[in-house]
Amino acid sequence: MTEVLSQDEIDQLLTAINAGDTEPGDFTPAADTRKIKIYDFKRPDKFSKEQIRTVQIMHETFARLTTTSLSALLRSMIHVHVASVDQLTYEEFIRSIPTPTTLAIINMDPLKGNAILEVDPAITFSIIDRLFGGVGEGTKSPHELTDIEQSVMEGIIVRILGNMREAWTTVIDLRPRLGQIDTNPQFAQIVPPTEMVVLVTLETKVGDVEGMMNFCIPYLTIEPIISKLSAQFWYSSVRRGATTENLNVLKEKLATVDVDVVAEIGKIDVPIKDVLALQVGDVIRLYNTRTGDPYSVNIGRRKKFLCRPGIIGRKMAVQITKKLADFDQDEFEELTEGEDSL
Repeated sequence: MTEVLSQDEIDQLLTAINAGDTEPGDFTPAADTRKIKIYDFKRPDKFSKEQIRTVQIMHETFARLTTTSLSALLRSMIHVHVASVDQLTYEEFIRSIPTPTTLAIINMDPLKGNAILEVDPAITFSIIDRLFGGVGEGTKSPHELTDIEQSVMEGIIVRILGNMREAWTTVIDLRPRLGQIDTNPQFAQIVPPTEMVVLVTLETKVGDVEGMMNFCIPYLTIEPIISKLSAQFWYSSVRRGATTENLNVLKEKLATVDVDVVAEIGKIDVPIKDVLALQVGDVIRLYNTRTGDPYSVNIGRRKKFLCRPGIIGRKMAVQITKKLADFDQDEFEELTEGEDSL
């Protein structure tokens, strides 16, 4: 806080100066304590630290999902984790990656524009070698992908994009699609060279082979949802739980899940020695099951429908006759009480 001089102190100071007791050089200006930050107008920072942190959290989830999916596919130890998240110009990104490499042009629907997923040649050829029956060794002399190798990598990248969609669910219902695969970075001009991008660098290890995967997202593409890349929005979305977008994604994923559907004729208790002695032509008499009684259709372990048997062509079939509500299930279980599964 600046100190204010009284009138007496001002008078004494003027008197001292007139008498020559004090030289003007004795006064030193106060040091400037302001911190000055150099700003480069050629590289304007368009992402705040909070937004960069949110992008990192999203892709840490993406890295975990990719680790799990690739480990299951390649039957090998795969490790993917986020090494860094930076903002730089597109030209700097293009100059930083080798030639040839694997560059996947990604359509970021419903966002406008494209992004790039770059896979290090060592990782690319290690994955290909593993899928072709090898031990997963990388190549010492990277080359452009053949048609077969490119087809294999397309399948891998499509699988990776599925993980990306799930990692972005909290922010947007992203539907990334693979456009094309290039090997020369100079041919992948998705934005002007001076345009700012956010670069997510993922350290990847396939067996003993280590390399990088880079995910480059232009600012023009991510700009419509930039307000959602805040800690407040992120954590509020997590607390809200299931949203309409989340439910739609869950329904879509559950629609492809296989479950066991069993038409159960009846039950009976049989000692294990009798089971081992069963032969072709033996007859098993079921308890409390009469001709004409409806069968139950079980979804997983729950009884969901009643049915009757029949034949379609040369195949046995059942026809659904009734849907069981909760009280119907209790009633059905009372009718079959005391029976245990084989």
